[in-house]
Amino acid sequence: RKNTKRVPSFRKLLRTSQIKLDNKLKNKQYKQKSAAKKYRKEQKKLREAVRDAISRKPFPLEECKKKQVAGKWEEKEEEDTLPLDMMDEDDLILMEDLAQKASFLTRDLSSNEPVHVKKRKHESVIEKYEKVPRRLQTESEKELIHLLPIKDKTGIIPQAVEKPVLNVAHDEEEDTGDMEEAEDFNEEPLPILTPEEMAAQRRQKLQERKMHIAALASAILSEPDSNIKKLKELRAMLIEQDPNVAVIVRKLVMVSLMELFKDIAPSYKIRPLTEAEKATKVKKETQKLREFEEGLVSQYKFYLENLEQTIKDWKQRKLKKSNVISLKAYKGLAEVAVKCLCELLVALPHFNFHNNIIVLIVPLMNDPSKMISELCVEAVKKLFKQDKLGYASLGVVKVISGLVRGRNYNVRPEVLKVFLHLRIKEVELQKDSEDIAPKKKFMTYKEKRKNLSRMQRKWKKAEEKLERELLEAQASESKEKKLKLHTETLNIVFVTYFRILKKAQKSPLLPAVLEGLAKFAHLINVEFFDDLLMVLHSLIASGDLSYRESLHCILSAFHILSGQGDVLNIDPMKFYTHLYKTLFSLHAGGTNEDVGIVLQCLDVMFAKRRKQVSQQRALAFLKRLSILALHVLPNSSVGILATNRVFMQTFPKMDLLLDNESQGSGVYLPELEEPEHCNAQNTALWELHLLQRHYHPTVQKFACHVIAGAPAEGSGALPFDLSQRSATELFETFCMKGMTFNPPVASVTPRRKDTFSQKDSFVDEELNKQLQQHISETIAHKPLDFAKHLKESSLA
Repeated sequence: RKNTKRVPSFRKLLRTSQIKLDNKLKNKQYKQKSAAKKYRKEQKKLREAVRDAISRKPFPLEECKKKQVAGKWEEKEEEDTLPLDMMDEDDLILMEDLAQKASFLTRDLSSNEPVHVKKRKHESVIEKYEKVPRRLQTESEKELIHLLPIKDKTGIIPQAVEKPVLNVAHDEEEDTGDMEEAEDFNEEPLPILTPEEMAAQRRQKLQERKMHIAALASAILSEPDSNIKKLKELRAMLIEQDPNVAVIVRKLVMVSLMELFKDIAPSYKIRPLTEAEKATKVKKETQKLREFEEGLVSQYKFYLENLEQTIKDWKQRKLKKSNVISLKAYKGLAEVAVKCLCELLVALPHFNFHNNIIVLIVPLMNDPSKMISELCVEAVKKLFKQDKLGYASLGVVKVISGLVRGRNYNVRPEVLKVFLHLRIKEVELQKDSEDIAPKKKFMTYKEKRKNLSRMQRKWKKAEEKLERELLEAQASESKEKKLKLHTETLNIVFVTYFRILKKAQKSPLLPAVLEGLAKFAHLINVEFFDDLLMVLHSLIASGDLSYRESLHCILSAFHILSGQGDVLNIDPMKFYTHLYKTLFSLHAGGTNEDVGIVLQCLDVMFAKRRKQVSQQRALAFLKRLSILALHVLPNSSVGILATNRVFMQTFPKMDLLLDNESQGSGVYLPELEEPEHCNAQNTALWELHLLQRHYHPTVQKFACHVIAGAPAEGSGALPFDLSQRSATELFETFCMKGMTFNPPVASVTPRRKDTFSQKDSFVDEELNKQLQQHISETIAHKPLDFAKHLKESSLA
């Protein structure tokens, strides 16, 4: 039979990976071994059948008739059959019938088995073997490779060469020999390795895998266009099956592929080719570039699918059939996969499948595992900070909004806090350099005609055309497009915030919502201001909010009123009163961190609305802040005194509190919760004298500066580095999170104690004598008997 299976061509072998070739070779060897084993079993059965048939004596009559062997057996048969000719036909028929059945004449009497047992056994084996068709060993036809023919005088002479055939017969013989030896002798047991030998073997395997990964990666980096197929070979190592090194090798391959894609990925998105583009003929360079891009996108897609599958297997606690990796090891693999996805999210926001990575990363921000959720949150923050155009930010915001709504607002607050890192406010406030720069004016036709010759006009026209094209190329994204993207992003953010304010006011997401509203409040549409201020005031009045949340409400309200809300006629007196009566909730303990939000509120409430604030309100806040500066940590005291300095410089007649004489009638009522009616003008800032003796040197400087009336220059002025900073910046600069003073406080030298001289200690001579006598006497220590005193006291 002709062998129709062709040997694969060299091109096809190049496209096939090494692992696939190894699997093919293993399958071929397995088939050869199974065929040889089957053949040996059949031969063994045949030998047993022949051996049993020979050992059977005497032969049955029917066996002798069927075989009809030549020689002596034929003569004996003739002699035996002679008497049968003289018998009647009826007796002959009866004898033939009896011959067909076994009887004691044809039975081996030495055996105790029942009749025909051996016959059934051995005849079935022989018949089964006889039914197997015989195969003739025919020589396989030699395949020919047809070459180009030669033309001669006689005509065309065809040329052909025999195709080289691999010498497999010898290998098969060796395999069969080995299998026979394996059946005859028991397999030798594997050597038992000590723990040291196993560790050394594992290190050797791991080193080999590392070298292989490094060789593949360096080859791909050196020539990505020609070695793009090696990405497939490297990606195949993600399914490493050796249980000793599987986990480490998979982690190394994940990280290596991530770094490779970051390096070789182009700075543009690769789109699939249309049918028309595929049909057109292109240059070799273009075709090579197309193949590279197509291979890169396909391998990148398979790599992301592998990472996603790793995370899913860990989530579902699913083990593979091979059981190479345990469930505990899957967590480490999943963490590495999440790190790779986060790196690709930040490094390749312009490349293909970026939206797919966003869909994978955003739900993991709400993962129960703290490490994974922090990784994803930090990656999204980095993406927001570096996204100048807004495409990636818009995609992330859409997915986060859908996640919050789909989980029924039951997500972590960190998921919403990432909105605070959007660059929308900065881009909106800062104008682009191309808008600020004066636009270049081109010469009119009359000016050219008047000042330039004909050749100069021609050159000038070409130059202006080139400059226009360059200007168009430089403007990558127009300002209108940016504003459109930012508007759409902010709409989704505000819709998410308003849904939570409306439907989930007692949710733990409320502080993040209020903080976000405080940052983006100046960008809200004016139509929503009245309703939003009413909601914020109702939240504060309900009393369900924590102190920090109520501060965020106040900050949001004043951000709204300081922006577009200036045109509205709204009196925020309720917010002033609430902040005034809750200032004493701050102290040097856990609420010290909330002082930063209070300083932001005071800046928006007084510095930016100085015309709407009365003198009585400013005096009341100045007095209460001075009292508060005694109860907080040094960084908070510095921030509060910096705010008092702004009060002194912004509002007139604040120096009333630096004088001891009272102004007007009434007495200062510090416990009153209304700042307008507490008579703050009738008190003084005596707290500044205590702050002048503060252990922190910066607090001392600020206290002396405020006592001097907060002058801008002169002997009482602050140093330049302190005067140019805002209160919030000073609060963060002198923070004590490291449990150290900033700047370090000088150590106080202990005073030398006065020594007590025994001579002439007292003026009275008699007292001196008694003292000397008492010192010179030796005191005898008597044992104390507590039981005796206890008895006496009980009797009394």
